[in-house]
Amino acid sequence: MAAAGKLTIDDLDVAGRRVLVRVDFNVPLEDGRVADDTRIRASLPTLRALLDRGAALVLVTHLGRPKGRVVEELRLDPVARRLAELLGREVRKVDDVTGPQARAAAAALEPGQVLLLENVRFDPREEKNDPDFARELAGLADLFVNDAFGTAHRAHASTEGVARFLPAAAGLLMAAEIAALSRLVNNPERPFWALVGGGKVADKLRVLERLVDRCDGLIIGGGMANTFLTAQGIDVGASRVEPDLFDAARAVMGRAGERGIPLLLPVDVVAADRFAEDAQTRVVPVEAIPAGWMALVVGPASLDAVDEAVRPARTVFWNGPFGVFEWPAFAEGTRRLAQVVAELDAWTVVGGGDSAAAVHQAGVADRIDHISTGGGASLEFVEGRPLPGVEALADTAGGAAARPG
Repeated sequence: MAAAGKLTIDDLDVAGRRVLVRVDFNVPLEDGRVADDTRIRASLPTLRALLDRGAALVLVTHLGRPKGRVVEELRLDPVARRLAELLGREVRKVDDVTGPQARAAAAALEPGQVLLLENVRFDPREEKNDPDFARELAGLADLFVNDAFGTAHRAHASTEGVARFLPAAAGLLMAAEIAALSRLVNNPERPFWALVGGGKVADKLRVLERLVDRCDGLIIGGGMANTFLTAQGIDVGASRVEPDLFDAARAVMGRAGERGIPLLLPVDVVAADRFAEDAQTRVVPVEAIPAGWMALVVGPASLDAVDEAVRPARTVFWNGPFGVFEWPAFAEGTRRLAQVVAELDAWTVVGGGDSAAAVHQAGVADRIDHISTGGGASLEFVEGRPLPGVEALADTAGGAAARPG
């Protein structure tokens, strides 16, 4: 798979060589086992392709936020066990990253064998992108493959630094992400609609500013919609708003008007008398939120409007829930949105995080064309910001750099 001018594993001769693979095994653990193995499964095509071609693998990943110290609960032993089950072969796990145990185990690897290093963020040099640490990682292998798109927006030793010392290529997952998001940003089939939700405008302002210049229709939902509604003079009760971003919200709406594209905001909401899962609720128009109540989910009329608006779309990008998705009592709006997107006769991209969880929970993940594994990374790519983990990969001969246009 082409990756916008970057080398991929298809360009590498890996037979009989040790390959350092940066994977994203940042998975939830419960009672000493992996509670959700989605991210591990996502890496399997790359790992199997390398193993089938005679490589020996040295895997490196982070887990959680240990902040440069050893945290027993964040060791990777449960991850190694689950990976071995999924791969159907032994996965040796060591208790250090670049220390004597890791060096000895890597040196002893034979083709077809798999070694998993300890949590890379146990070493404080990882997040500092320390060149000596990157060089130590590079010393464990002959080639570097980055398949952790979810960390590509971080300039860490295992994502960016190590690529300075080894030939560096994209894994299959990374290549698929680059190809899909490059198509979305640079060459979408039109009409192109963007659906952006989430709690705060501050988290999504740059992507909104980017999309309003590129899409043919923009829909804003979730908690961030309250700031847009208030900026229009609508009283949203006790809903959280961001007064310092009223002008920014008006600028986005103004830009949509200048371009002549529709910008849809909620027309009704599920309002609650308090921010609690068992709160009293009612569906009301956005202009009629009771005093002291707050909007927690877009309402059914708003979802009907979204459904109607995006029907003609040929490309759809969705990032961010349209309500308080973490509470089952309020998750229905985002689940219905997942169903709407899945039913479209369009090329659909879901931008990770809660949106990805919603399409899985709604049972429609197999009907989405691309579900990004990196929420923050996919947003920064769409914003047009270079991703250090992608920029560090080697370019193909004569290929353009893999960055959004």
